[in-house]
Amino acid sequence: MVAAIHLLSLLPDFVLSVLGHMGGWLGYLLDVRHIRIGLRNLAFAFPDKSPRERKRILRASYINLGLSAAEYIRLGGFFYRRLRRRVKYSRFEYWATMKRRYPGKGAVILTAHFGNFELLPAAHALHGYPITLVHHTQRFLAGDALMTFVRERTGIKVIRKHAAARAVLKSLKGGELVGIPFDQNAKRSEAVFVPFFGEPAATSSGLARLVAVAEVPVIPVFLLREGNRGRHRIEILDEIPIQRSHDPAADIEENTRRFTSAIEDFVRRHPTQFLWTHRRYRTRPRGMLPVYD
Repeated sequence: MVAAIHLLSLLPDFVLSVLGHMGGWLGYLLDVRHIRIGLRNLAFAFPDKSPRERKRILRASYINLGLSAAEYIRLGGFFYRRLRRRVKYSRFEYWATMKRRYPGKGAVILTAHFGNFELLPAAHALHGYPITLVHHTQRFLAGDALMTFVRERTGIKVIRKHAAARAVLKSLKGGELVGIPFDQNAKRSEAVFVPFFGEPAATSSGLARLVAVAEVPVIPVFLLREGNRGRHRIEILDEIPIQRSHDPAADIEENTRRFTSAIEDFVRRHPTQFLWTHRRYRTRPRGMLPVYD
């Protein structure tokens, strides 16, 4: 697969962009199952919008995915360092502020499957701020090997999920930035239910537990696509206030709610760049009907 990616990366950027745009359109036209999931999620998120408007958002989301796939070819192939020039920062100086505020400590980068989510940690590393990521091993081993190769070549440190907790704590205490996408459905055994677009969503309690132990800041960061010309901007938002009281269970639920709310707020402002086709509400509170067919 790496050889195929390198071969495709010989194509000029504008050709890859056209192919990505076409691929996104085809996905929207043919991916019937995930279209249903996406429209169901959008009905929760934007009940005030018309079905036509929700379809427009979902179609744009597919095009974003297609463009991201084209950029992934560049990231995994030749000339990948040129992507650094296509990514700008908003509030880059905020990292210096965090270092002064939390000397010797790392930080959690709270993010989501938004924009070109694979480019975010790579671009961050190429700008001199390497990120540690928890890697979920994929069932398709060739794809997993490709993903690991692409991440490590740009300077991303990869931690395997089965050894994640201790390794992440060590990284944070060593002053590293740890990136955590936080917009996926969680298993009932490890979840708390917090609102996501007004609907209870099973969300991992692990991040709130981790932050309680490590005592590090949680900073929302997203890669925002600017048009269809391959330009991006890394948006660094203010750290999320962490509740610390004498009730650990209440703290975990409240902080998880705050993390999820930060993602929701950003997605509301830029809905066309979010991955709407994930079954975010698959795990339901007991007694509630399933969301998806």
